[in-house]
Amino acid sequence: MGRKLTGFVGFVVLLVAAVTVLAPSSAHSAALPGEALSNDVCLACHGDPSASTKLGNGKTLSLYVDHKALAGSVHAGLACTDCHSDITTIPHATRTFPDEHAVSLAFYQVCKQCHFAEYSRLLDDVHYAALAKGNQNAPTCVDCHGSHAIAPPAQPRSRISKACARCHTAIAAEYVKSVHGKALIEHGNNDVPVCTDCHRAHDTANPLSASWHLQIPQLCASCHANKQLMAKYGISTEVLTTYLNDFHGMTATLERTEKARPREFTATCTDCHGVHDIQKVNGAGMLAIKENLLTTCRKCHTDASANFPSAWLGHYEPSLRHSPLVYAVKVFYAVFIPFVIGGLVLQILLHLWRAVVNR
Repeated sequence: MGRKLTGFVGFVVLLVAAVTVLAPSSAHSAALPGEALSNDVCLACHGDPSASTKLGNGKTLSLYVDHKALAGSVHAGLACTDCHSDITTIPHATRTFPDEHAVSLAFYQVCKQCHFAEYSRLLDDVHYAALAKGNQNAPTCVDCHGSHAIAPPAQPRSRISKACARCHTAIAAEYVKSVHGKALIEHGNNDVPVCTDCHRAHDTANPLSASWHLQIPQLCASCHANKQLMAKYGISTEVLTTYLNDFHGMTATLERTEKARPREFTATCTDCHGVHDIQKVNGAGMLAIKENLLTTCRKCHTDASANFPSAWLGHYEPSLRHSPLVYAVKVFYAVFIPFVIGGLVLQILLHLWRAVVNR
């Protein structure tokens, strides 16, 4: 009896040992067929800060995923395999990449599984066009939004401009010194435009094209014609109306209607105010604008004399306060022209009446 019990116990011990050896640890176990790997399984390796791999250019790429950052991401509810769907077993096959950007190029199309509307707009984007032409430095979704610690793009709004600054460093340096950039970066004013307000996000157009140049007045008017917004800062909302009523605005309207291309013949907002380095039009900024106005005019009107800028009324409607002489002439013609036309109509009617009576 003792020998039988001893043999049975030995069998059980051997069976438990075999199961222990053959079964993988829970942290590194693969999912059963048809099941997705849990995030805990992935983080068993990728939660190690020392996790990394060598790139083809000799640099080291970190494979570490911060668990807290991942939990605070907008994608916190997703599983790792929702994006890395090619990984179904542990350990998984290793992949080699020549550089950091090649990694984002390998994964950016995964985003369209959920964000197809944004991806569709991306097909008309200047960055996507550059990528399609073989520019390997063109940004992808991951370059702008990040990978595992993705936050809402407009929280805070300055995050958008900082994302663009990763590639457009010179332009970003101009922007932070502008009236818009200072208000946003230094004072946290969310009313001012960031990059995507003007250039759009997923369907960024080519800012060097003629069509873009002719759309700038309407682009600026999206803020500067907003009466409620401009009232907060005491800024006139007549800028678009006054522009469209003067020579430059009329020309821009005709060119847009006729789909003309000679952008050098039409001055829009950015030709006078600057693009990313826009300054205030009052205080010291106003003095600078007045001093440089002739230089600005001579960009197009090369033979402009010293008093040439005086012929422009700015963005003011003629009034007793601004350009009173022009205002007086405007009022005179507003009365005189109807009087003359009315007199002519009356004369014609009297002739017709006389002709009828004389019969």
